[in-house]
Amino acid sequence: MSTIRFKSIEKANSRTPIFVEELDKKSIIFGSNVFNDKAMRKFLTSDAYKAVKSATQKGTKIDRKLADYIAMGMKEWALSKGVTHYTHWFQPLTGGTAEKHDAFFETSFDGSDPVEKFGGDQLVQQEPDASSFPNGGIRNTFEARGYTAWDPSSPAFILGTTLCIPTVFISYTGEALDNKTPLLRALNAIDEAATEVAKYFDKNVKKVTPTLGWEQEYFLVDKSLANARPDIMATGRTLLGHTAAKGQQLEDHYFGSIPNRVLNYMRDLENECMLLGIPVKTRHNEVAPSQFELAPIFEEINLAVDHNSLLMDVMQKVADRHDYKVLFHEKPYKGVNGSGKHNNWSLATDTGINLLAPGKTPMSNLQFLTFFINTIKAVHDYEELLRASIASASNDHRLGANEAPPAIISVFIGTQLTH
Repeated sequence: MSTIRFKSIEKANSRTPIFVEELDKKSIIFGSNVFNDKAMRKFLTSDAYKAVKSATQKGTKIDRKLADYIAMGMKEWALSKGVTHYTHWFQPLTGGTAEKHDAFFETSFDGSDPVEKFGGDQLVQQEPDASSFPNGGIRNTFEARGYTAWDPSSPAFILGTTLCIPTVFISYTGEALDNKTPLLRALNAIDEAATEVAKYFDKNVKKVTPTLGWEQEYFLVDKSLANARPDIMATGRTLLGHTAAKGQQLEDHYFGSIPNRVLNYMRDLENECMLLGIPVKTRHNEVAPSQFELAPIFEEINLAVDHNSLLMDVMQKVADRHDYKVLFHEKPYKGVNGSGKHNNWSLATDTGINLLAPGKTPMSNLQFLTFFINTIKAVHDYEELLRASIASASNDHRLGANEAPPAIISVFIGTQLTH
């Protein structure tokens, strides 16, 4: 045991970058493993396609008969790509994602007539066991039935040989058991309220959509070094040991040259992201040693959150191929910068206007100020709720404790707007 760290360092130093082949131009492979608009036009009937688009854009319900046609087209698309299983992919209150795989396979009661089968019933709703998921103490274990329901606004995607269908996760009586359900309800409330206000400035506005561009910071640690640290493996951060000999005194890591082995990991990860329709665009060294950042182009907020949850899962899988361990903990090391996840969000109308961007004319600037002031008022009135929504053991270990200023909600609007 006394030599395990020396052996780990020796093994880490002997590793060479793993070769990564560029699949094709990003614009060509983007969304290849996503049941997106292009795939739906090819595999769905006209009525089924219109039903999905109407549900996505207007929130209308999909008829169960049309759901059968949608499921059939989705299955044929998935089978054409070598998929063998499907899952309702959801986000319980665990900080990660969850999935239960079922095969595209059915037989008759006597075991004969095997066939690949996937219908509207399997697409629209499933009933995973919810007794072992966090529920906030709202139910007894013997009452812990949970239901997943298809979210058509977030397209299905293929991960490995499994078709993943994004879903909400709710109890039998309708309580949210996930992070997606409250988000969808909030988006609907924002759309209704913001659209009414936007119509004072443009009567053609029919929908207001929140957008989000997140930033994912992370640490990369060689797998052998991580395995030699039980604290890192169990908690995602260091609990004992000395502070590193070199921290970030010169800030020379920030935006520095990316090491070859790390760069190949990033390239491999970007290939996977392109196939899954995650529009990653930026990569760079972050402030702390062995800390890096990845950021995508902004998207509709529900899809952006799904993509970030999916990304963190994919990052771990790709890291394993490159003999790395990814640390997402907000403060894994004492004495150096922790990892934030900045959220750059705004509101956009269906007419293409960014409501939180200053206008070039008095009228458009009045619209900006209207939404800007209401945003500040919302933060003032609901700061406790906003603070609670980002509270976690790991996040609070960084914010207001070991790195950032006091963990309060504040608004900084800059000198120009202040004066």
